[in-house]
Amino acid sequence: MDPRRRHPHLLIDPSLPDSVSAVLRASPQALRAARLGEMPKPRALDPVKLFSMTALLLFVAALTSAGGVIIAVLLVLLISGLHRLAADPDGRRERRRIRVAMEHSDRFILPEDLDPECGALLRRAQDATEAVLGSAINQAHLLDTIDNAVTLPLQTWQIARKLVRLSDMKAEHRRIVPDRPPREVADAFTPYTRALEAAELSLTRRIEALEEYARQVRKADGVYRAYGQLQTLAERTPQYEALVAETAEDALTVPDLTHLSDQAQQVGKLFRQSVDEARSAARHLLTAADS
Repeated sequence: MDPRRRHPHLLIDPSLPDSVSAVLRASPQALRAARLGEMPKPRALDPVKLFSMTALLLFVAALTSAGGVIIAVLLVLLISGLHRLAADPDGRRERRRIRVAMEHSDRFILPEDLDPECGALLRRAQDATEAVLGSAINQAHLLDTIDNAVTLPLQTWQIARKLVRLSDMKAEHRRIVPDRPPREVADAFTPYTRALEAAELSLTRRIEALEEYARQVRKADGVYRAYGQLQTLAERTPQYEALVAETAEDALTVPDLTHLSDQAQQVGKLFRQSVDEARSAARHLLTAADS
């Protein structure tokens, strides 16, 4: 599958408390049921058990006074309630998840909430965000232009909300506007079509800014790893020199290790430059978000 056409994954408003987010993430099926307004009913009482309890009460009534019957009824209700609590834990858990999803129905986005084009755009935004957050230089706190852990999920959520709205309006537009309007009035529909296209283009550019930031971060990540590897080798330079001195028979074949520190400095300079480029891309991303 074309990586630019992959389906997005579940997205939850990052401003939600972790306790609510955890419930929403636990069961995508519950989120879909909430979208459809489907709440599974509690398990019905087993007819056999109902008959047994009725027979028990009649038997107690025949042998005891009214007080004994009342005690028996209370005991049966208590046992029945405890049994129902223990008998269907999965059902209760699922109903709780659906209730939470219904209460926060506007705080999560499912893949089916978007059309294929908008879904592909959201997946691109999600991929770029995950690339930045998972990078070594981000985890090493070397990208201090923006707070990626807060800013990027929030921007992705904002983009997703707008993509859902765009997707809904495109669907409505297709229902209203005929595929081939009469030539005499075709121009009257053009501004509406262009408005949708302009909105999609604006969101695409915002996602491209996010992807450019991710690309610069990946580039800096590669140099960062190379810089660390060179620093490790630099610490072992005496071992390499000793090995060459002990084994090289021809001085002309001895590799020149004297410039290793200079090369490490050049890589370090390249790394700092690549981080600066990533920070510049982050600033551009914030500009695109504000526009």
